[in-house]
Amino acid sequence: MVNAVPTGWTFSAFGLGRHQMAYVAAAVLAGGNVRVGLEDNLMLERGVLATNAQLVERAVGIVERLGARVIDADAVRAKLGLKKQEMA
Repeated sequence: MVNAVPTGWTFSAFGLGRHQMAYVAAAVLAGGNVRVGLEDNLMLERGVLATNAQLVERAVGIVERLGARVIDADAVRAKLGLKKQEMA
């Protein structure tokens, strides 16, 4: 499917449950972006409930070990041309 993504497009991938981190690696290797969180996976490993911070930390480690760079929310907004919304 990655071969069908038009040149210059931004894409991301995610996995559910125990496959979440495998999809982190696959997306990075395919040149895409990733996201992780408790909405898709509750476990850090078998029998161990995760926190969102733990899932993000694990994903960051995978991304960086694969030679990619993790960017912060401001950089994502700039890359995608988004404007930050102020909370009311």
